[in-house]
Amino acid sequence: MFLLLLFVALVGVLRFSPRQAQLVERNSNYAIHIQQDFNQPSFYPVTKIPSANLYKPIADWVGRLILPTKQQLADNLDWVWLEVQHAPPTAQSLVGKIVRLEWKKNQDLLAYVQAVTRDVNFNAEVIKSQKQGNIHPFRLDEVRQVGALRSLAGANFRDDTIVALDSHTIVTQSQEKPLLQIEREPILVTGRFYGLVKIIKPDRPTFSSTKNQKGSDYFLVQHYNPTSKKFDGVSEIIRIPQQVIDTRNFAPSSPQQIEKSPAGNEGWYIYGAEDINDVFTVEAIAPRSLFRTQPNQNITGKESALNYITTANWQNTEKNKGQLNTLLLNPVETGNLPNQSISKWQEGDKAILLHLFGGIGGRKAETLGIPYTVTGHFAFGIAEVVRDEFTNELRFETKYHQIYAHNPDGIIAATHTWADYMGNLQRGWLATRPVSDILIKFDPVTQDYDFDGVKLSPLDQFQQQLHVTMARYRVGDGTGGAMVSPATSCIQDSSQALYAAIQAIRNQVVASPQIQTWLKANPNHPQTLRFQQLIKLGEALEKQLAPLGIVRADWHSQASILAGTGIGKTTKPFQDRSIWAGLTTWRTIMPRQAHDELAAIFLKHGAMMQVWRTNQVGGWQADITPIAPTVVFGQIQIPFTNISPLSILLNRFLASLVIPRFQDWLAVVLLLVIYSAIAIPIGFKFKFLQIQIWSANWIDKSFLILRCLFMPAILEELVFRVFLLPHPTEIINWFNWVLSGLVSLLLFIAYHPLNAMTFFKKGLPTFFNLVFLGLAALLGLICTVAYAVTGSLWAIVLIHWAVVVVWLIVFGGIGKLTDSSS
Repeated sequence: MFLLLLFVALVGVLRFSPRQAQLVERNSNYAIHIQQDFNQPSFYPVTKIPSANLYKPIADWVGRLILPTKQQLADNLDWVWLEVQHAPPTAQSLVGKIVRLEWKKNQDLLAYVQAVTRDVNFNAEVIKSQKQGNIHPFRLDEVRQVGALRSLAGANFRDDTIVALDSHTIVTQSQEKPLLQIEREPILVTGRFYGLVKIIKPDRPTFSSTKNQKGSDYFLVQHYNPTSKKFDGVSEIIRIPQQVIDTRNFAPSSPQQIEKSPAGNEGWYIYGAEDINDVFTVEAIAPRSLFRTQPNQNITGKESALNYITTANWQNTEKNKGQLNTLLLNPVETGNLPNQSISKWQEGDKAILLHLFGGIGGRKAETLGIPYTVTGHFAFGIAEVVRDEFTNELRFETKYHQIYAHNPDGIIAATHTWADYMGNLQRGWLATRPVSDILIKFDPVTQDYDFDGVKLSPLDQFQQQLHVTMARYRVGDGTGGAMVSPATSCIQDSSQALYAAIQAIRNQVVASPQIQTWLKANPNHPQTLRFQQLIKLGEALEKQLAPLGIVRADWHSQASILAGTGIGKTTKPFQDRSIWAGLTTWRTIMPRQAHDELAAIFLKHGAMMQVWRTNQVGGWQADITPIAPTVVFGQIQIPFTNISPLSILLNRFLASLVIPRFQDWLAVVLLLVIYSAIAIPIGFKFKFLQIQIWSANWIDKSFLILRCLFMPAILEELVFRVFLLPHPTEIINWFNWVLSGLVSLLLFIAYHPLNAMTFFKKGLPTFFNLVFLGLAALLGLICTVAYAVTGSLWAIVLIHWAVVVVWLIVFGGIGKLTDSSS
C-alpha cells in the first residue's frame, strides 16, 4: 500500500508544471504580449532620456542582445551583438550603436564557456513542446557550439532581451570597431531608468498625440523629495500599461486600483523609459517597503523561527491578497530589544536568497498538475545591502539565479533582477502569485576567506555552479529543451548546483596544503571558527541533498566541472530524468519542502533571516486569488486543521529509507547488546525464556525468518516508529519528540494484546503475559532510541527482526505460540 502511494506520488510529479500542456498547437503568452507596442524595445527610443533629477539609470551598461546571423554563427565562437541603450559617461558615443560583446581572454572564463557549450539539435519532445506554446530557442536549432552568450541572445524568437553589464566591462577596438569585453554573464533587466514615486490617482494625458486614447492606464505620481524625505517632489503623469489577457484567461498585471494598494504606502520604484510620446512608461514596479532593511515584525528564538517557516509563513494566504509583509527571524533570543537592535544589516552585507512562489486560484484558477498539490517554483538568489540612490537609506538589491524550464511566458534561465523577474508587468509574478523570499545572512557562507593569499569564496563558487546550470538549461544540454520530471526541475537542478559548490569547496581545500597548514596553525582564529561552521553546514546540506546516502551520477558529472579537478576536461555533465534518480534526491522534488527544509538547516546553524511575503501585490484583479504552495497531496487536510496526513506519512516513509552509516550500524549492535543484557536475564528469571531450539527443517526456518522480516519487523516499525514519530531531521523540540515517543511506545505495547484478541489468535495468552509485555516495551524503547540516533527504517527493522527471530527459533517462542493456538 505504501509503495503504491509512493509510486502514485512520483508519477504525479511528472506533471510538475503549474501549467498543464495541451495537445493542440497554441500561441504562447510571450507571443501574445510582444504584439503590444509598449512591450517592444522600439517603443522606447534610446535618444530619449528622462530628467536626471527624477530618474536614475539602472546600471552602468544597458543594452539589447542581438543574435548573430546564421553565417556569423558558423564561426563556433561565443560572442553576440549588443545594441547599447545606456553607457557610462566615458562611453556615451556608443549609445545607440550595435557593438560586439564577447568574453575577456581569461582561462577560467574559457573553462566555463567550454563546460556549457553544446551543439543544439531539437528532438521530437522539444518540437512537440514548442507546438504546445512553450518558447524554445528555435533560432539555435542545428547550430554547432552554442555558448553561454549565444544561448542567452537566442533564448526567445525575437531580439528583445535587455541586459545589464557590470562595471568591469571594458571597451576595446577590433578592426577599428568598438568591442565590449565582459567577465560576468549579463543580467536580465527591465527598463533603462527607475524612479521612486507615490501613485496619487488615475489621470488623463494632456499631450495631443494621445488625446483620443483611453486614459485608464495613466497616473498622476509625485516623486520622492530627498530634501524633505517625503513624496512632495515633482508631479508627473506616467503610464502603467494595462497588459492584455493571455492564454490563462487573465492578464499578467493590471494597474486597476494600484493607487489604493497597501503595498504602495511607502512608495513604488518604477522601472521603464520615455516612450515615443515622451511619457515615462512603466515596464516594472517594486514596492519600496519590501526592500527596506528594517522589517515589519521580528521573531526570535530558534523554535519560534522554525515554527514560522514550517507553519505560519503561508497561513491566510488567500485572505492576505494584495498585501505584503517583512519579518526578521533570529534564532537567538533577544528579549525586548527593538527591531533596530536585532536587525544588524550593514552596507555591503550579502545574503543567500531562497525563492518560492505558489499557485493561482479563484474563478480563473490555473489547473493543478498533480491532484491536491500546488507545486510552485523554487530558485536561489543573492541579495546585497546597498545605499538607496533616492533616499540614502539602506535597502536590499536582489538578483535571482533562475534555473527555469522552457515555458510559454518567455522567462529565460538566467540571472534576473528583482524588477525583471518579479516586478515585470508582462511576465513577472508580483501581481499573480504569492511569493516567499527568504534572505539568509550567515557569515561562514557569505564572507570570503583568505588563507595567506589562497582565497576561497563560497558565494562565488555557488554562483558559478548556478551559472553552469542556467546555461545548460537554456539549450537543454543540446536538445533545445529543459523539461520537468521528478529528477530534473527548478528545485532538483538548483540543488545540484548547491551540491556541486559544496564539492568544489571541498576539492579546493583538499588540493591546497597551504589552507590546511593555515587552519592547523590558527585553530582559534575567527576565520578558522567561521570555516568550521561552513564545514558543518556543508555536511548538513549534503544529507539534505542526498537523503538516502546515494549521490546521483549526473550530480557527480557537474560536480567535476569547475570544481578544482574538472577544469579543462572534455567530459560533459548530463541529466538523468529517471524516477530512480528523483527518488535518491526525494527531498528536493517538491519546491515547498526544499524551501522550508533548507531554511530550517540554516536556522539550526545560527543564520539570521529576513522573510519577504507578497500576495498578488499591485493592481487589483478580482478573478484570481493567491494559493499557497504545498508538498505532495498537501491540499488534503484534516478538517479544521492545517495537517496534511498523506504528505506527512509519505515524507516520513521516504526519510526513513536513508541507508545507515558505519556509526549507525555500531549503534545498532550496541543497542542489541544492551537489549540482550537486560531481556535475557529477566526472561530466564521469570521462566518466560528457555533454550528450546526449533527443530524444523531449514526450509521452514527460512520461510519463518523471511516472514518475520515483513511482519512484524517492517510493518510494526513503519506504523509505530516511522509513521507516528517525526523523522529526527524534522525535530524542532526534543521534549515534544520524546513525548511522542512515549505515546507510540504505549500504543506499541497495547497493540500486542489487541492483536491477539482480533487478528493473531496464536498470540493468546502469550501476548497478555506481563513478562512478554515488559520485554516488548523494552524492544519498543530500544527501537525508538535507535530511530532517534539513526533515522533509518533499516536499522530499527534489523533490531526488531533479530530479536523476534532469535526468540522464536532459539528461546522457545515458536513453542509458546504453537501451544497457545492448540
